[in-house]
Amino acid sequence: MDLPIQKIDQKNGQEQIIGKNILLGVTGGIAAYKSVEFLRLLKKAGADVTVLMTGSARHFVGKTTFEVLSENAVLSDLFSDTESSVKHIDIATKADAVVIAPATANIIGKFANGIADDALTTTLMAVTCPVMICPSMNTDMYQNIRVQRNLDILEQDGWHILDPDSGALACKTVGAGRLPDPWFIFDRLCAMLVKKDLKQKQVLISAGPTIEAIDPVRFVSNHSSGKMGYAIARAAEQRGANVTLVSGPVSLDTPVGVEKIDVLSCGQMADQMLTHLKKADIIIKVAAVADYKPCDPKDKKIKKKDNSKELSVAMTQNPDILKQIGEKKRPDQFLVGFAAETNDLESNALLKMKKKHLDMIAANLVGSSDSGFKADTNKVKLFSKDGSVFDIPLMEKDKLAHILIDQILEKMG
Repeated sequence: MDLPIQKIDQKNGQEQIIGKNILLGVTGGIAAYKSVEFLRLLKKAGADVTVLMTGSARHFVGKTTFEVLSENAVLSDLFSDTESSVKHIDIATKADAVVIAPATANIIGKFANGIADDALTTTLMAVTCPVMICPSMNTDMYQNIRVQRNLDILEQDGWHILDPDSGALACKTVGAGRLPDPWFIFDRLCAMLVKKDLKQKQVLISAGPTIEAIDPVRFVSNHSSGKMGYAIARAAEQRGANVTLVSGPVSLDTPVGVEKIDVLSCGQMADQMLTHLKKADIIIKVAAVADYKPCDPKDKKIKKKDNSKELSVAMTQNPDILKQIGEKKRPDQFLVGFAAETNDLESNALLKMKKKHLDMIAANLVGSSDSGFKADTNKVKLFSKDGSVFDIPLMEKDKLAHILIDQILEKMG
């Protein structure tokens, strides 16, 4: 059957950072060195970054470092050249987002009270885009009632406050006040910029492989890395959803703000998915579940027998989690399945969608090094029960995840 295929320009699938004008404010804290790595993440994601430094910040990290990495001049003095008196207005007008990392108690107080006495504070007076501020200081300073009051003022004004981490600080104290890791700041910046079209939605996702024990040291599994499912969970959380991620064993960090439930076997995954099914608005089953399991897993390791070169393991079929969910789901719930195929992609995907009562299926051919299992990129065809087909070309899985969510929301109306 020939279906009409809607294709997407890959540019439409780019992450929300690509092409954005980001202002990075760096102030005089020991954590300023982390801003260098944060800048590298922004540039790698395709952002155009302009760095603004306070005078104190230059005592911790050199201006040249930021200029080389950002490929833009650093603004630190309003009166250093003939353009500076209007340059700060120009970059403020063009900015898509501002991140202040690290933010000292001094700069927080200035922002909260409308003081504009240097390049950074004056520029911030003119911005109209979202602003994220990342406090970093001694624990007692951070907990000081005046600092907390100033942070409350900024939050009431609509600024995004990123709570500091707790741990050992440079001043030898232990407590809250440490600047979060650059990747965490980057993730929260993405969340700040993306539309919150999944707000108050409950999204249930399965990811990774399952494993079925043969004996205490051997098992049956597959090559799933969990990267696609984790990318979808991350994108859904960034867009405002309450996300529950049921995950087989993988070597990935849990996405920020996501509730993760670890499982091993198909049976455990089925129990958790069905337990959380009732409250879910959207269910996306990405996990590569073992179709079969050993009939009689052994309690002790199976020893090699010198006189036998073969080993037979009787297998029995596992529960079909996706089919069970399809049979139980309510009309107001949207169910998406994934199909990793080696041949006959369209016919196999359509058959699976029909048999398992899916609203949409994301299908891809495995075997290529640049898509499918373990790869950071993927390409899929989305088949919907209304007969439409949406073709997503090869791209990063994080980008593909947002396109998938766009298509789900479009089909949900």
